[in-house]
Amino acid sequence: MTELSSTFLARSRHYLHTEYPTKLRAAVESLPDGALWWRANDQSNSVGNLLLHLTGNVRQWIVAGVGGAPSTRDRPGEFSARTGPGAEELLANLERVLGEADAVLARLSEADLASMCTIQAREVTVLEAVYHVVEHFSLHLGQIVFVAKLHTPGAVRFYEDAGGLARPLWPELARGKAND
Repeated sequence: MTELSSTFLARSRHYLHTEYPTKLRAAVESLPDGALWWRANDQSNSVGNLLLHLTGNVRQWIVAGVGGAPSTRDRPGEFSARTGPGAEELLANLERVLGEADAVLARLSEADLASMCTIQAREVTVLEAVYHVVEHFSLHLGQIVFVAKLHTPGAVRFYEDAGGLARPLWPELARGKAND
């Protein structure tokens, strides 16, 4: 495998298995009671909707689309839910799917990245599928962090200024979780 392919897969795995879930958990756990299924308006999604949606997206695109596992997804239901499981269950479901996705990504070769698959009636390369999931997850993570900051100002902080550089604080959260 070339260094470029290896780096792409390593960074994708890092984002989906370590950095994004750590930030996501911190944001969701900072929410006060009642905020998980809160919507700013009827056209907005709640954090609960976004957690359902991320779980469905990662399963459909990586676990099923790339990995070949069966998939039954109710995408409209991810957005129409107005209530549902609590934060811990939603996070556990997403983290389980992210673990399954990580196992799929760990098996990929450079040739696999160039192979074609059909996901949501779209013909894409495996590389495109992985890239889509990483960028899609990042988009919704940002929305969830924004909602958490609206509800609990100052409770979610992932970086500090270090002389004009952003020093990451979030790895300490990941280490704390590993020590639990």
